[in-house]
Amino acid sequence: MSKLSKEEFQAYLMQIRKLAEGPLEEIQKEVEVTNKFPKEFYDLSIKNDLYRCALPVEYGGYGLSELEILQVQEEFSRGPGGMRMHLHYAMDLNWRILDDYGSRELKDEYMNKFQDKSVFTCFALTEATGGTGADLHTMAVKDGDSYILNGEKTLISHTDCCEFAYVIAVTNPDSKKDDRLSAFFVPMDAPGFEVINMPHMMGCRGAGHGELKFTNCKIDKKYLLGKEGQGLEIAMHSLSVSRAHIAASNLGMAQRMLELSLQYANDRVTFGKPIGTRQAIRCKIADMSMMVHALRCMVYDFAKSYEENPTGEYIEEKAAMCKLYSIDTTRKVSDEMLEIFGGVGYFEDCKYGPVERLYRDCRAMWLEEGAPTVQRITISRNTIKHGAKMEYII
Repeated sequence: MSKLSKEEFQAYLMQIRKLAEGPLEEIQKEVEVTNKFPKEFYDLSIKNDLYRCALPVEYGGYGLSELEILQVQEEFSRGPGGMRMHLHYAMDLNWRILDDYGSRELKDEYMNKFQDKSVFTCFALTEATGGTGADLHTMAVKDGDSYILNGEKTLISHTDCCEFAYVIAVTNPDSKKDDRLSAFFVPMDAPGFEVINMPHMMGCRGAGHGELKFTNCKIDKKYLLGKEGQGLEIAMHSLSVSRAHIAASNLGMAQRMLELSLQYANDRVTFGKPIGTRQAIRCKIADMSMMVHALRCMVYDFAKSYEENPTGEYIEEKAAMCKLYSIDTTRKVSDEMLEIFGGVGYFEDCKYGPVERLYRDCRAMWLEEGAPTVQRITISRNTIKHGAKMEYII
């Protein structure tokens, strides 16, 4: 494929917004009950190139810039949260880890299969017995031309629809440095690999989650990503970029919640006047609009920085800031939205849109790719290192 022109890209954004707020919303009525995506969702995503568009041209993609990828994500994030969770991953970690760290052999075999979901992945870092960083316990022991994996992972998304798992495991248990971990591209059908489904979630219905269990799971050494001992670097860099994508998702949700709130405030009349004319409501609208605008500026600045240098000095810090501020934004905007709608917004069916579901769905963002405390640790560490300086791409 060739890159889209500016006009073609703008038309594509409108296409994705209509998809998110139209057909995907209709499908979600069933998903809220079954907690499972029907085949129609995957078919529509393939038809609308949502697995393809973020890929480089050489793998059948659109060759979008990082900013354009985040703009597409903002549009589909206006729709159902579980589908957003699936598609957000499809636009980033799903293919990018293999592209960044896979061997030429692995990339030649699998990269072009991401474009139509012939290959989909999950990212397995978190463990019940540790955190999501250096304190992991899943082991990968070298055995000739293979590795033997033993251990467990938890809270892993997309385990219901993937063929491979990016697994971060301990290969050098005696080390107390960053080289303790390695990363692997593990086939889900490898002997000794088991998936245990987890309960339904409060929001983001349809996105499957599970626990992964490895019992003497043997994989060929070709599935090692990067070099042995590079696992923590791979995980942290990949998460840094993904945190900015979480922020773009929050941006899409917050923008739609603001629009719904404004629409209702203009229609709802009390004492002969629309509530949108009252100072108290206008103050809420002002705060919501300000935070959405500020978040968009942060996300776009990150995108420009990433395009200039994906491993730049400020990438990790900016991504964590985007994620953290986006949580504050969706918290404020969703709370104000519910106050503006009042009791009408608390019901599942609302003629203005999915107010109740958006309120539930956005709560998952507190947790995806690291809780607020993790973002603050990352930001403070980098701020101290940089002496409170920051680089801006204008």
